[in-house]
Amino acid sequence: MLGALEVVTIVVVGVMVGVEFSVAFVMNRIFSGLPDDSNQAARSHGGRMLGALMPFWYVGSLVLSAVWAIAGWHQPGAGLVVIAAALLIVSVVMSLLLLVPINNRGKTWTPESRPTDWKEQMNHWDRFHYVRVAVIIGAFALLAAALG
Repeated sequence: MLGALEVVTIVVVGVMVGVEFSVAFVMNRIFSGLPDDSNQAARSHGGRMLGALMPFWYVGSLVLSAVWAIAGWHQPGAGLVVIAAALLIVSVVMSLLLLVPINNRGKTWTPESRPTDWKEQMNHWDRFHYVRVAVIIGAFALLAAALG
């Protein structure tokens, strides 16, 4: 049973890392190459769509990691799983304190209603997101290493 939990956790966290990496290094760069109205509309739509999904994914990844840490407490690699879960906690806290407030504003903007500093706000979001991506990549790597 622990083996199945390990695989499910790594797959769920790994896919989350892939989505967030893609947002950071592919999608937002594509959006930035569009005219301002299209760029802002794409980011707003993405913020609404992913903003509805990602809380469950982040919390689900954290819960799976915590269950793995508890269930495999006496297994080799348990310390790595605990550190990975701690990194996932950091990612959730970062999301709530830094990214969600910007996302909540941005997802309501239209070309007619966006503030004049919308690009600056999106750049702040991007920088915070790069750090969050690094944190969840670290968690993913630790979970993978815990299997070894």
